[in-house]
Amino acid sequence: MRIFKKVLLASSALLVAAGLAACGKSSSSSSKSSGDYTPKELTVQFVPSSNANKMEAKAKPLEKLLKKELGIPVKVSVSTDYNTVVEAMGSKKVDVGFLPPDAYVLAHKNYGAKVLLQAERYNYLEPGDRQGNKLVDYYHSQILVRKDSGIKKLSDLKGKKIAVQDTTSTAGWIFPAVSLYKHGININKDGIKTVQVKGHDQGVLAVYNKNADAAFVFQGARNLVKKDAPDVMDKVVPLYQTPKIPNDTITVRGDMSPKWQKKISQAFKKVVKTKEGKQIMMDVYTHAGYKDSKDSNFNTIRQYDKIAEKLNK
Repeated sequence: MRIFKKVLLASSALLVAAGLAACGKSSSSSSKSSGDYTPKELTVQFVPSSNANKMEAKAKPLEKLLKKELGIPVKVSVSTDYNTVVEAMGSKKVDVGFLPPDAYVLAHKNYGAKVLLQAERYNYLEPGDRQGNKLVDYYHSQILVRKDSGIKKLSDLKGKKIAVQDTTSTAGWIFPAVSLYKHGININKDGIKTVQVKGHDQGVLAVYNKNADAAFVFQGARNLVKKDAPDVMDKVVPLYQTPKIPNDTITVRGDMSPKWQKKISQAFKKVVKTKEGKQIMMDVYTHAGYKDSKDSNFNTIRQYDKIAEKLNK
């Protein structure tokens, strides 16, 4: 399955959508260039890192906390996948997106989306995905395998089945696929079969239940399934850990006014410092805080994306 082709198709589709939106809504185009959009109701959308329905139930209480800070109604939802929220921001249906790095880069390139904040998480320690006490603005992707699989090195993945995420997922596709390429393994040309699953928890379970030989997930994903699989730390182990990946973003649509960019940034910073707000964000994404961000923080993502283009050559 040459899954990287979907990245190119998705990017093309988003560009087409952007063109159609520009043709059909001249007011949107002028609004984007002037950056004067002032929301009457703020629409906030998350991307699914685990079961979407469970995530939305956990995230919904954020509405009242943000409304208190912003003074306008807030609607929180979870998208079906990474590309959906990018496209929704481009078509002005979503004002704020919790975008992973690759999705942000795509939204910025295609629609001029603006990154406001970068998440801070507590670091993870191995073995066992133990949470440390240091706040960091980066994370890692891991390639997980079963301990009893006989897979001991990356080259052992040739001819195997790997559970992956959406093709714009930084941890669930880009970084591990490129890492394999750097080690002389082309995921599209070495007999590897990929199966796309929705949610990093499903990637872990695919390996745990022997439905896949390996999975691309973010470090800490095994914690998502400990209730259902208490022995997951013993049965499923990291084969490889990628270099640092910039943490998830809070990104706004390209025409958001500077005044509201500032208000939204301040609101999220305040909310995550409250007891209830921090618990919500920890439950949803393990976000413990937010810091100001800028576009150049994601140049490493662009470098990996360029390498990823070689996978089909």
